[in-house]
Amino acid sequence: QDRDTEMTEFWLISAPGEKTCQQTWEKLHAATTKNNNLSTNSKFNIPDLKVGTLDVLVGLSDELAKLDAFVEGPEWSTSVFLLPLLIKSLFKILVDLVTYITRFQWDMAKYPIKQSLKNISEIIAKVSSLDFFFFLIFKGVNQIDNDLKARASAYNNLKGNLQNLERKNAGSLLTRSLADIVKKEDFVLDSEYLVTLLVIVPKLNYNDWVKQYETLAEMVVPRSSNVLFEDQDSYLCNVTLFRKAVDDFKHKAREYKFMVRDFQYNEEEMKADKEEMNRLSTDKKKQFGPLVRWLKVNFSEAFIAWIHVKALRVFVESVLRYGLPVNFQAMLLQPNKKTMKKLREVLYDLYKHLDSSAAAIIDATMDIPGLNLSQQEYYPYVYYKIDCNLLEFK
Repeated sequence: QDRDTEMTEFWLISAPGEKTCQQTWEKLHAATTKNNNLSTNSKFNIPDLKVGTLDVLVGLSDELAKLDAFVEGPEWSTSVFLLPLLIKSLFKILVDLVTYITRFQWDMAKYPIKQSLKNISEIIAKVSSLDFFFFLIFKGVNQIDNDLKARASAYNNLKGNLQNLERKNAGSLLTRSLADIVKKEDFVLDSEYLVTLLVIVPKLNYNDWVKQYETLAEMVVPRSSNVLFEDQDSYLCNVTLFRKAVDDFKHKAREYKFMVRDFQYNEEEMKADKEEMNRLSTDKKKQFGPLVRWLKVNFSEAFIAWIHVKALRVFVESVLRYGLPVNFQAMLLQPNKKTMKKLREVLYDLYKHLDSSAAAIIDATMDIPGLNLSQQEYYPYVYYKIDCNLLEFK
């Protein structure tokens, strides 16, 4: 696909059948593809479902709108941490999901069409509260929701603790952990009179350090300084002196931009830091594989349930708008990004004749949530957007 013109956004629409539903499809397809390439189209197959009463349809329209609204809600952010983990491993799933949408077939086994619309919507709601939506940002399978939160929380805590330790090992020489840098032999230990200090010396001032450190205070041990480590800007040096000269040394060092780091060598603490880092890193690797496998399975299940919600919404709203007997064609359009405005105009020209009947419904005292202009976009035709642009790999 040309990524400048194609979008991972779909418009799921329906229009009344003309002489036949096939004629409705052919008219739409010709108007949007002939000489203008406004969209890539496919039929969206919805089986003959049990209609029920008008009151049931109106109530179900509202319930389905609430269920579907979770998709656009902010709650998905709790799962967004998964995005960088799954970009590579779920690329094939993205392709499969787009294929699933464009070749949608109702799952008769999971959602038997002999059941009432109300019962089918309840079955879907049990399978998916839409409480999990990463990559397509929707909410996941209800029965697994608590499990997801527990797994995500455990992984996030582990990742956060590991990142904190990694930051300690990657910061400036003034703050970073020195467990992997200094050694026991770099220090004078267990002396009543002598102490070893660690000093951060800017590279630009290193020559001054070599010339002057022995005279910054009295009782500095000659030739006791060595470079232990360096980063881009500074050297980490040690120096040994008498304890009673430490304050004078620190004060004088600051004048020359030599920063004495507050550090005491403790072998046990540094060993514990290393062991904690290794443990967290190992635990993170152990959790990652099972987490990704778990997400792949449940993501697919939740996505399938969500598309069935879209199908139900199209069916219910089409019956409410176009009346009985059931006679409409559902169609899936993938717009060309550069010509979306033109596509809207073509669709309006095709279906503006529906406006008079739709306007009569809107002006009536009956409250049909699906046609509430204050809550959603209104077009003469039934319209729902399936927005997959959050799946773009950037």
